[in-house]
Amino acid sequence: MTASIASPEARRGRRTWLIPGSLVLLSLVPVVAGASRVVSLAGGVATTPDDARFTEMPAPVLVHIVSATVYCLLGAFQFHPGLRGRHPAWHRVAGRVLVPMGLVAALSGLWMTTFSALPAHDGGLLPPARWVFGLGMVAALVLGFAAALRRRFDVHRAWMIRAYAIGLGAGSQVFTMLAWLAVGGDQETLKAVPMIAGWVLNLTVAEWIIRRRRARAARPPHAPRLRGTATRRMQA
Repeated sequence: MTASIASPEARRGRRTWLIPGSLVLLSLVPVVAGASRVVSLAGGVATTPDDARFTEMPAPVLVHIVSATVYCLLGAFQFHPGLRGRHPAWHRVAGRVLVPMGLVAALSGLWMTTFSALPAHDGGLLPPARWVFGLGMVAALVLGFAAALRRRFDVHRAWMIRAYAIGLGAGSQVFTMLAWLAVGGDQETLKAVPMIAGWVLNLTVAEWIIRRRRARAARPPHAPRLRGTATRRMQA
């Protein structure tokens, strides 16, 4: 029996889907949580005392859930190089949907932070942190859109990566919260610590990606990589 071997092109094609696929999986965490929230709002009954703030003012909650869901899921496919390269029209149309969706998600989140009756464990540093990262997301989207209009696509990509990193904070915060609880952290009084850690983690990865792309772009054509050069010298 002959084993089928995938061609290099097929393997590269599968690798290009690794990043958007991973981002979709990470997005499912807040998407599923948002869907369950919509179901509870449709029933009009607060399942916990903390949920009463959502049933009392459901409109911004629904707006936030819908816009954040579209932004996270659709935004994941903007990281597929083949879609950007072979279908630039799709990339532009998706971007024109993502920018307003991202702005609405960020601003509706700030609205709820300001005007909702927050529970005790959402106090302390968490509201100021939400304002810092929410406004940071708004600024990144505006700067990224302005850079695209000036055809500064390298700057555009950098700001859009940062905006998406902040927008996907809810996905990473599930894992930072689990890690925080695993080491004995107090969720009731120090919820801000793992929440801020999720945003910082995403932005750290985003900056690494941005700097890596800039380093690749600055490398002269056909320049040998340092590791490859060192290997050849050792072989000589």
